[in-house]
Amino acid sequence: MRPPRIFATIGIESFMREHRKKRKRKEALSMNDELTAQDIQKMQAELDDRRLRLMPELIEEVKRTRAFGDLSENYEYKAAKQFKNQNESRIRYLEKMIKTAVVISDESKDDEVGMFNTVDVYFEDDDETETYKIVTTVRGNSLKNLISKESPLGAAIFGHKVGDRCEVKVNDDYSYFVKIMKIQNTVDDGSDDLRKF
Repeated sequence: MRPPRIFATIGIESFMREHRKKRKRKEALSMNDELTAQDIQKMQAELDDRRLRLMPELIEEVKRTRAFGDLSENYEYKAAKQFKNQNESRIRYLEKMIKTAVVISDESKDDEVGMFNTVDVYFEDDDETETYKIVTTVRGNSLKNLISKESPLGAAIFGHKVGDRCEVKVNDDYSYFVKIMKIQNTVDDGSDDLRKF
C-alpha cells in the first residue's frame, strides 16, 4: 500500500512533527486562561441562561420550523438549526473555559499597574498618549481600549509604576517602548462584556 502523496513530498516524520506542534499551540491558546472570580461568575451566569432558557427555546424553534415541509428549501429551519448549533458551541466553550481556568486575584498595589486599572501610556515612536484598561483575556476588546494582561502591551506594563519605561515585545523581531504616565485604580464594575468567540 502506497502512503498518501503528501508524505512523499515532505516525509511522514516531518508531517507528524508539524502536526504535534500545531496541536500543542492550539491547546496552549485555549487552556488555562487566567480569569478572576468575577469572570467565572459572569461565564457561569451566561452558561446557565443558555442551558436553561435559550436551549429549550431554540429546540422548540427547530421543531416548529421543521414542520414547514421540504427541508432543502426551508430557510427558517436552516436558520433555527444554525442558532441552536451556535448556542451549543458557546455552551461547550464556556464549560471548557470554566473547567480549565486559573483563578487569579484582581488586587494590586495602589502605585502599580494591576487588574482592571486604567492606565495612560505614552508611545515614544508615535509621540502619543493612549488610555487603556487592563482586563483578562475573556474581556479584551481593542476597539474599546480594553487590553488583556497577556497581550504584548498588557504584559509589558503589568506590575510597573508611573514613570517606568517598558519594552513591548510584539515578536522576536519587533519591539517598541512605552512610558507609564498615569494609573487610576479602577475596579471591576461588571460593565465589561465577555468576548464572543
